[in-house]
Amino acid sequence: MNKFLFGTGLLVMAAAFAGCGAGGDNPGSAYMPDMYYSRAYETYGYNNVEGEYDSLRRRGINFTSMPVPGTVARGEHFNYWLTADSAGLQAAQSLKNPFDTMAVTPATAGMMKEAERLYLVNCGICHGTNLDGNGPLYNNGNGPYPAKPRELNGDYTRNLTDGHVYHVITFGKGAMGSYSSQLTPEQRWWVIKYMRAKGGAAKDTTAAPAAVAAPAAAVDTTNSQTNPR
Repeated sequence: MNKFLFGTGLLVMAAAFAGCGAGGDNPGSAYMPDMYYSRAYETYGYNNVEGEYDSLRRRGINFTSMPVPGTVARGEHFNYWLTADSAGLQAAQSLKNPFDTMAVTPATAGMMKEAERLYLVNCGICHGTNLDGNGPLYNNGNGPYPAKPRELNGDYTRNLTDGHVYHVITFGKGAMGSYSSQLTPEQRWWVIKYMRAKGGAAKDTTAAPAAVAAPAAAVDTTNSQTNPR
C-alpha cells in the first residue's frame, strides 16, 4: 500500500511538472501569475496587458512611457527641471547651492574630499588640477586640445552664479559637453562647492543693487556771471 501511494505521488508530481511546460527559455506556468507578474505600466518598457504588448496604443491611448515631469530618481535628493536652452540658463541664475551654507563637520569634510576626487576625475582633465585651465588636454599648448579651456579660478567664474555653473555641468555649453550622466545632481553641487573653495565665492544675486549717483546740480543759466549778456 505504501509503495502504491509513493508511486502515485511520484506520477502526480511528474504530471504537474510536465504540465508547467518548463524547459529551455520557457519558465513554464507561474503559480498565481497576478502576484508574480506586475500589472503596472513600467516606464521605458513595453507592457503585457490583455495578452499583448502595448495594448494602450492599440486602444488609441497615446503613452510616451516617460516618467511624470518632476519625478526624482530613487536615491536622488535633488531634481532639476530647467530646460537646456537659453531660457533655462537664464532661469538657473537664481538657483542656490543647497550645500553653500553647510557648516564644516567631519561629514562635510569627507564630502569635500569626495568632491575634490570627482572634480579631478571629471573636470581636471580640461580645467586643470589648480582650476587654471591647464589640464592634460591643453598642457601649456603641448596637448591635443589647441584651445585653453576656461579658467575656473578667475574673475569670469566668480562672476557666475552657482546655478549658472550647475546648468552648464548639466547640459554643457560651447565645447563642453553634458556631465549629467557622470555626476548625480548632488555630486554636481558638491563639485561646485569645491570649485568655490578653491577659486573664490560665487556672484551674489541677492545683493542690493548699487546706488545710483545723484545727478549733478543744474547750472543757473540766468546768472549774469555764468551767462553774460
